[in-house]
Amino acid sequence: MKKIMKRTTAVMLILSLFLLQGCAGAAKGPVELTVFAAASMTETLTEIAEQYKSVAPDVTILFNFDSSGTLKTQIEEGADCDLFISAAPKQMNALDGTLDADGGNEKGQDLILSDTRVNLLENKVTLAVPDGNPKGLQSFDDLAQGLKDGSVLLAMGNEDVPVGQYTRKILAYYGLSEEELAANGTLTYGSNVKEVTTQVSEGVVDAGVIYATDAFSAGLTVVDTATAEMCGQVIYPAAVLKNTKQEEAAKAFLDYLKTPEASAVFEKVGFTPLF
Repeated sequence: MKKIMKRTTAVMLILSLFLLQGCAGAAKGPVELTVFAAASMTETLTEIAEQYKSVAPDVTILFNFDSSGTLKTQIEEGADCDLFISAAPKQMNALDGTLDADGGNEKGQDLILSDTRVNLLENKVTLAVPDGNPKGLQSFDDLAQGLKDGSVLLAMGNEDVPVGQYTRKILAYYGLSEEELAANGTLTYGSNVKEVTTQVSEGVVDAGVIYATDAFSAGLTVVDTATAEMCGQVIYPAAVLKNTKQEEAAKAFLDYLKTPEASAVFEKVGFTPLF
């Protein structure tokens, strides 16, 4: 009788283990991961997501590409987001409760998992021109002179767009007033870097200030690159959001973005990995 009871108990334990494993397998299942990323990462992240399918075939990545300022606002308003990659620290700082947001003394909102935050990439700010370079611009010095005398029409990002914020620093470096230039009709704006890039590609402006990576992807001619003295470093931070329901999957994809395979995709368009 004791032997029978032992055998019965053993069978029940084995069945329980099978049931637990089945439940665990069902819990893993397909995963949808929502990534909010700067518009300048559209081509690279789309390619990397295709690569990632061979690593995590059950993970579907849904991207929301836009200006970092717009994405930050959407996150603050409660949009579902698992991972955020910004084109500047300012927008990430505003969501990071451990840091002061740029431009003020108030603490950022406590919306990201700060221990997951990483400076992922560096980009460069460039002066790009349409085919044929109709105004013959060769440098930011030429741009500054053309803006002063009103002979150049420049496309730049809006004030909440990181590339626009870098452009404002360049204008200040040359002692130019954005308000006066806008009033004189020498500036046009884009709500993200892709819109600025399109204006240059279509030749509706004489030049645009965009990232090196966007110029590469659009096949545009770059005539000059801004120095750190002119606009600072262009750092892309990334972090997992606190309200994510897919924390493990988000962390895993962020880790993949730091692998040699992902780095190769970033590097070929002009990004510099920072890890």
